[in-house]
Amino acid sequence: MLSRVADSLYWMARYIERAENNARILDVNFMLTLDAEHSEEPDTQREWLPILNTLEDQALFNKVYPVVNGDTVCDFVTFASENPNSIRSCIAGARENARTVREYISSEMWERINSLYLWLNSVEARQLFETSTIDFYRKIVDSAHQFHGTTNATLTHGDGWNFLQVGKYLERADSASRILDLKYHILLPSGAQVGGDIDAVQWAAVLKTCSAYEAYCKIYLGGITPSKVAEFLILHDSFPRSIRYCVDQLDESLHKISGCDGAHFSNEAERLAGQLRSDLHYETIDRIIKAGLHQYLDRTQGRLNEIAGAMHKAYCEWQDPDAAQTQSQSQA
Repeated sequence: MLSRVADSLYWMARYIERAENNARILDVNFMLTLDAEHSEEPDTQREWLPILNTLEDQALFNKVYPVVNGDTVCDFVTFASENPNSIRSCIAGARENARTVREYISSEMWERINSLYLWLNSVEARQLFETSTIDFYRKIVDSAHQFHGTTNATLTHGDGWNFLQVGKYLERADSASRILDLKYHILLPSGAQVGGDIDAVQWAAVLKTCSAYEAYCKIYLGGITPSKVAEFLILHDSFPRSIRYCVDQLDESLHKISGCDGAHFSNEAERLAGQLRSDLHYETIDRIIKAGLHQYLDRTQGRLNEIAGAMHKAYCEWQDPDAAQTQSQSQA
């Protein structure tokens, strides 16, 4: 497979997943603000600044908008063309990558991406956003689910499929860490809510934004506690949005691309992914919390970025064959 094609498939999957996850983060924040006790200033920085901190977009936001409130943050994360990680920018990026590899994806996949792009830029989408913001974000999530289902059912599960899986699970693992970290940023202004009713509502909302609430309740019968929520979203081995599950699938897809067996590695991306996978398999939530949940999530995001960089270097960077031959001869 050409490096250009592999890169486009990888980024198409990442952009779709990023758009979905941004919609999930905004959705959960709306849930938190609706469930919170009555406030004289509902759109305070305390309620919306954590979104920018979690997505690491505060500097860019400050260049575009004068104040932090619900309207400006939602517009920035959803529609702002200045923001390369806005939902609209991500869907546009996914569509452009899909357009360049039309011959490698199914027509049904293209139709899903193109339809979502056209709808997101339509008057109808703006009207839904203004009249029912939560329904708007849930439509984005539903559209992403439809794309994943269409991909599973219509694309041959070969190298192209595996590059899509690498992009999807890298982005999903990173997003799971950011959604958990959102709770940390919410608590920064005041620790007085820890253990209270509002705290419980916030942790439940974190589960709901990962579509994990029902699955969590079936496994943990003693109620919602911070340590159990963190354990479920980080270390559960079969929930499809936990960090461990995503890294397992990421490592498996990388090995399928190279053809190397799972007990060994053939490039740096596989080594890094295998190391993170092993660490997650033998980690405990008590050790994570003792070391600091925020610090652990921050390190995990850094390790995922290292895997992404190594994967890109191994498969998506074009190298002059003559230069590669010369380098090989000099090493010999």
